[in-house]
Amino acid sequence: MTTQESSVSLAIKRSMIDRKGALIGYLPVAFPDLDTSVEAAIALAENGADVIEFGVPYSDPVMDGAVIQEATQTALAGGFKLGQLFEAIRRVRAAVDVPVLVMTYWNPVMQYGVERFANDLAAAGGAGLITPDITPEAAGEWIEVSKRIGLDRVFLAAPSSSDARLRLVSESTTGFVYTVSTMGITGERAQLDQAARTLTARLREVGAPLACVGIGISTPEQVSAALDYADGAIVGTAFVRALRDGGVPALAEVVRHIASGTHRASTDPDRAAR
Repeated sequence: MTTQESSVSLAIKRSMIDRKGALIGYLPVAFPDLDTSVEAAIALAENGADVIEFGVPYSDPVMDGAVIQEATQTALAGGFKLGQLFEAIRRVRAAVDVPVLVMTYWNPVMQYGVERFANDLAAAGGAGLITPDITPEAAGEWIEVSKRIGLDRVFLAAPSSSDARLRLVSESTTGFVYTVSTMGITGERAQLDQAARTLTARLREVGAPLACVGIGISTPEQVSAALDYADGAIVGTAFVRALRDGGVPALAEVVRHIASGTHRASTDPDRAAR
């Protein structure tokens, strides 16, 4: 097991020194095409994202809302292959010093081969995996391989999780616990569910070192509200929509706008000491 702290957790902690916390930005790889997705990920990093999530296009995206589903279907229709994921990560990491996590359903990893996927991910400069549809109990091989290679494994915690499950998720996760803000699929929502605040507090109680809130965050105000209690805010749909509708320039503008929600007001306490 690696004893070196991960690049993801370090990036989040750095963001808490001068700002309220981290902005984590999601985009599907190869949308609308490979080159543009690389440019878009670089734009995320250059305009305020502390961590990049590259989503693997998948034919049965049960957690994704309409905007992200449409984007991943576009990538699949364009002939996406897993090898393009590793190429994209290499190109992004050559351009910016921001950690890149991969958000993926488990089937593509299993079909590719868990150890092969992990080795190729590490060789490309990837930081680890976010795995929304596999639990720690079912992820024995991935946990063993990721420990040996030194990759982060980010599991999800939901408002419906028992305390025992939250403890297991916290103990099995590195980087941060992906804290699901509300039950349901990804997408933009007018208000964040109070369950997110309660869930984050429960994760703190069972020892989760870092918790980042995702699903439903799409405005700087929502980012700021999430960072009142969480260490990071995860934004996906708003960024994918901007890229779809206006290309990389529009995406960069939206990232800058939403990233303003990470700024600390002069009256805010120093959360970095928490």
